Amino acid sequence: MPITTQLRLKQTTKRMARRKPPTVHGLVVLDKPAGMTSHAAVARLRKSLAEKRVGHAGTLDPDATGVLVVGVGNATRLMRFLSGMDKEYVAQIVFGSETDTLDSAGVVTKTHGMSAPDVTETQRIIDAQFVGDILQIPPMVSAIRVNGKRLHQLAREGIEVDRAPRPVHVHQFTVSATIDPMVLQATVRCGSGTYIRSLGADLGRALGGGAHIRALRRTSVGPFVLADSCSLDEPVLHDVLMALRGMNQVTLDSEGINDVLYGRPMKAWDGDGPWAIISVDGEFIAVYEKWKDDMAKPTVVFGGR
Repeated sequence: MPITTQLRLKQTTKRMARRKPPTVHGLVVLDKPAGMTSHAAVARLRKSLAEKRVGHAGTLDPDATGVLVVGVGNATRLMRFLSGMDKEYVAQIVFGSETDTLDSAGVVTKTHGMSAPDVTETQRIIDAQFVGDILQIPPMVSAIRVNGKRLHQLAREGIEVDRAPRPVHVHQFTVSATIDPMVLQATVRCGSGTYIRSLGADLGRALGGGAHIRALRRTSVGPFVLADSCSLDEPVLHDVLMALRGMNQVTLDSEGINDVLYGRPMKAWDGDGPWAIISVDGEFIAVYEKWKDDMAKPTVVFGGR
């Protein structure tokens, strides 16, 4: 074996030896404060829970607040199932000015002498153009990668690149008046990947001017709502089973669980999946996902022998 290969193997072995298995497992539904990145919030939880393996199920902007679902220990393996869930937001849309970040954290780039939006007419335009399956151009200040580099990194370097429109789904988008006639309160329930900042900016253009958003707050991620949330100062660690709240659950007897532990495909159950496999004793064993034809196979297995 070449010396360089031997060295790489030794280094890999040392890293694996130093990497301790997680000892703290569960789910934290955090009410993320403003002025902090999702990454920084996760770092705080790593320290307070004394567990290195911590990850979230969907980034929130630094200035945004609200529901950030965080997996701890083995629960991090379930975050990909939660990140694609529908989300709900509330925000204020400020008409008459645009910013380089599409929200109030940015620098004003253009102002418009537009009249105050009429709520009824604005809602009519929203229902016609911004609800259902729509195409949306991601903002430059987003985490999408272009040629291996995130857009927000390019934006910090003063570089703007063309972005292809992306399909997103908006279930509901409603507005109401505030005490400021140039500001509307918005509530949006949407599929994963929807940018509320872009919705605000696009609505401003549809009304013949421009707009940006402020006070963005995420009120839910799938079945997880603000009432479930805790603060960073007093984190609440829920059982891993809480991560299965929005997932179809299938209870199997010991023979079925044995098949699961051997990784055997099974005939798919009702629905499109994924399915959480639970033992008759209430122990979470695995997650099955749709495979070919009418079959399902395990993609995450927690149970052991």
